[in-house]
This record gives sequence, C-alpha cells and structure tokens, in this order.
Amino acid sequence: MATGNSEFPIMHPVTGFRLGTTSAGIKTPGRADLVVMEIAEGSTVAGLFTQNAFCAAPVSLCKQHMGEAEPRYLLTNTGNANAGTGEQGLIDAKQSCESLAAAAGLAANQVLPFSTGVIGEPMPMDKLLAAIPSALNKLSEQGWAEAAQGILTTDTRPKGASLIYQTNQGAVTITGISKGSGMIKPNMATMLGYVATDAVVDTELLHRALRLATDKSFNRITVDSDTSTNDSIMLVATGASDVVIDEQSFEYFVEQLSQVFIELAQAIIRDGEGASKFVSVVVESAADTQEALAVAYCIAESPLVKTALAASDPNWGRILAAIGRAGVKALDVSQVQLRLNAVLIAEQGGRAAGYTEQAGQQAMQPEDIEILVSLNRGEARETVWTTDLTYEYVRINAEYRT
Repeated sequence: MATGNSEFPIMHPVTGFRLGTTSAGIKTPGRADLVVMEIAEGSTVAGLFTQNAFCAAPVSLCKQHMGEAEPRYLLTNTGNANAGTGEQGLIDAKQSCESLAAAAGLAANQVLPFSTGVIGEPMPMDKLLAAIPSALNKLSEQGWAEAAQGILTTDTRPKGASLIYQTNQGAVTITGISKGSGMIKPNMATMLGYVATDAVVDTELLHRALRLATDKSFNRITVDSDTSTNDSIMLVATGASDVVIDEQSFEYFVEQLSQVFIELAQAIIRDGEGASKFVSVVVESAADTQEALAVAYCIAESPLVKTALAASDPNWGRILAAIGRAGVKALDVSQVQLRLNAVLIAEQGGRAAGYTEQAGQQAMQPEDIEILVSLNRGEARETVWTTDLTYEYVRINAEYRT
C-alpha cells in the first residue's frame, strides 16, 4: 500500500557523481541490493547520522572515516543492517571498505559504508564482497533510478527528487534519492538518503545547508515514532558547475535544496508501511517552534488517532486528547481550534456549533488529510507528516524476519 503518484521523477545527472547498482543476494537472490556511489576528487561532503545509541557498525565507521580522509566512495547494502552485531559487525564494515578501496586504488578510510535491513544478523560478507566489482563496473552518472531501487527494503517503490535552477553564474543541479518505509522517526535524517549537487560549496556552508534542509524535511516525518539504528543522510557537492555558493547566494540554495529534501521526506511517508493516508499535521499560532512540534508529534504518533485515520473516522476527541497531553504549559483549551481538511471540528473547548458528522465523514475520505490545530497563543507554525496505522502495517512488521 502507498499513496499519491508512484511515477519515478526525471533525475538530472550530477557531473562528478556516479552510481552503480548490482545484486549481491544478501537477503533475496536476484534482487538489487548493493549500490556504489563514486564522488569526484575535490568534492565536499556532509553527513548527519542517527542518534540511536545502538547505532549500526557502518554508522560508527562512516563518522570515523569522514573525520580522517576525503570521501571518494559510498557503499550501501540492503537486506542486513549490520546493527547489534558487536565487534564482528565493525570488522565486517571495515572489510567492505577495504575491499572497495583496493578495487578503486584508494585508502579504506575514503570509503563510507551504509547498511539497512534486519538488525542483529551477521553480514554475509562473502556475498557482499563478491558483488563489489559488478557495482563498480556499472558506475554511471545516469544511475540514479537503479540506485533508488537498490537501496529499498520494505519500501514498495523507489524515491527520488531532482531539480535545476538558474543563477547569474549558470545552472545548478540538485538530485537525490532516499529509502524508508518503517522504523521512521529520523530525529536527524531519514533511514538512508543521498543528495548530490554540482555547485561549489565549502565544507562549513555544506554542513549548515544540510542541517537547515533536514530540519524542515526529514526531521518532520514519522511513521511509527521509531528511530532507526542506521539513519544516515549524505550531501555531496562536486563543484562541477563552477557555480559558487557563498553567503549571498546561500539562502536561495538552501530553499532549492529543501525542496528536494521535502519531496524525498514526503515520499517516505507516502510509502509508509501499510499506509493508506498521507497526513499533514499542522500546528499554528503556537508560542514557539518547540511547542508546535510537541503538539504535532503527539497527534501524529498517537495510535488512536492513526487508527481512526485508517478507518476514515473523524474521531476528533482522540485528537483533542493528544493536544491536551502534549505538555503545553497553561494551555487555554477554550482558544484551541481544530480543523480536518478545512472543516471546523472543535472550538471553545468542544464541538464546533456548525459541525456535522456528515461533514466530518466527507473530510476524512480523501487520501490526503490535513489536521490543522490553531492554539491561538503565538506566531509559530510547524508541519509534521505522518501516515495512518493499518492492519497491513502490523502484518509487514509481524512477518519482517520471515
């Protein structure tokens, strides 16, 4: 199950960034599950990673390598998360980097490893290592669509976004892919995401841009409130366009980058495990951003709200209860207004005078639902995107290891 348009977008190649995808048969024979991405020499690279204390071995090694050398390759496998695997997991992650580095004639710490899949299972290293040459042979700047397919796990479709914008120095391309469907509350980034641009961006500005774009996209989504052990988002600037991003052009660059990030983040929600609804939870007129997000996430992560959404049931009492337990200090409930797809449901502490159950039912029928909460106590406004909670979500996760 998934919502919205399933058509994969046109992906504009980024000069200096090549992708190669192959099948290692790590979990499923014949399935594309190993992706190598090659970064041109002289590029700048930024990354954000999970805050989960049980972070996967490749996450630990990736952060270490980024502090030691200029990254030249990204290596991603699916089917096995290499998390909860102790010291052996770290040994395996190092070996995968060493194998790719040897084939490419580079140092092992110039390879950044990424994994996604089942937690707690040993990595079938013989399969992974044997497939690396095949992925290298397929490297191409046109390889985005294949790579988007190759990084999937329980996802039902690949996720990509791409744009070109004009500057007075020339055109800038930004292209990216992501994966994620369950165990989604990134709390820094998404399950896995890779975005490249041909702009010239120094390391400090690139990291700043990554954080700003992430905060408005991947840090605003939740499927099940579970933060993964493997979350990683990488941003690469190859500089091939010779368009320099400086302090003056930075804000507009971040706007364009955020557009790509938001498309990728929303694609994850539209493909959330078992999802039949795409839900925007908007909290406006809050005292501050923290307050708005607290209310939005309390609604978005409520199992009772999510199951009502699955049934297209305008059970607005569940939403009011979530607002009330969000921890807003001195909340005046008589000032709160609640709307479902623009239908005023509740105000002044109870059911809106003009509300009818028929109007509520009609508001809940579309695939896309907006829950709009007006706290009327400030000027902050934030949006969190989430899914409903269906029987299919339970089935997928009950059978995940089988």
